[in-house]
Amino acid sequence: MTSIPGKLSVAIVGASGYAGGEFLRLALSHPQLTVTQVTSERNAGTPVPFVHPNLRGMTQLKFRKAADLEPVDVLILALPHNSAAKTIEQYEALAGTIIDLSADFRIKDPALYAKYYGEAHPAPDQLSQWVYGNPELHREQLRGATRIACAGCFATTVILGLYPLLKLGTLLPKDIIATGLVGSSAGGATPSDASHHPEREGSLRVYKPVGHRHTAEAMQELPGNFPLHLSAISTPRVRGILTTIQAWVPDGYSERDVWGAYREVYADEPFIRIVKAQKGIHRYPDPKLLDGTNFCDIGFEMDTETGRVVLMSAIDNLVKGTAGHAIQCLNIAQGWDERTGLEFAGLHPA
Repeated sequence: MTSIPGKLSVAIVGASGYAGGEFLRLALSHPQLTVTQVTSERNAGTPVPFVHPNLRGMTQLKFRKAADLEPVDVLILALPHNSAAKTIEQYEALAGTIIDLSADFRIKDPALYAKYYGEAHPAPDQLSQWVYGNPELHREQLRGATRIACAGCFATTVILGLYPLLKLGTLLPKDIIATGLVGSSAGGATPSDASHHPEREGSLRVYKPVGHRHTAEAMQELPGNFPLHLSAISTPRVRGILTTIQAWVPDGYSERDVWGAYREVYADEPFIRIVKAQKGIHRYPDPKLLDGTNFCDIGFEMDTETGRVVLMSAIDNLVKGTAGHAIQCLNIAQGWDERTGLEFAGLHPA
């Protein structure tokens, strides 16, 4: 496929995996983008719908090897963690704008990266060149950015759920405990999936109750200094994350203060919705209602006797947690309406 005049040409490296495939799905309907190349080492020569059957009739692209890539306007790297950082030099000559969907350039402190990823960063001199891809926190830095490191999915739910309350001092600087109920697509492929998605080979991980890697991102991005504890629990769903966060407010604070913080910080955010109804079955965020959308739904409940507040933050990990975040960041970087290509409202019933 050749580029269309007036549109940006896009290539996706690792497009047979979940993240790359989701970016492809969104980009094919984006009015300002033309996807011209997609790579998969094992599936080279294979039509895209053989791997992503939901894209039947949407594209005639075939996978190619990364070595055969031609220059484009925008390059999307959807590779396993610790891969893009080792090969970034070969990709820099191919595009003016590069967006990485892995964790390779998210963490600015090499020591923090080594602590949570178990090895030294392969290209520490690169870290300062990348903008952390969370539009709600870094919109101004994203304007005109050419190197974007998209935020992690679990980290996104934690950061967006806590940021307004920490920024405005609505929470006490004491232990904050976050537990994510996470779909399988957020945790890497299963062994059987890996044979069909080679870009995810080596990225398999088992959920464990302590030491989640996204702790590093949350520590980096959230204001203040406090103990933060993340746990991820696998669920039977493929898509979606519902994170509950337990924190404490100062004496005398009420639900009104929590409401006020969210309203003040998120009043104009197009993809943040505060979900807190007084009655009915949809009183709290529900990730199944967010499948395919770029929304983050946030709710809360407060125990006034103890000052404990339970925050709830839900997203589709493949959209607001990965590919949708990337599209939103690219829209901002290019000066387009950041909602472009992300208008899908979700399904109900789901």
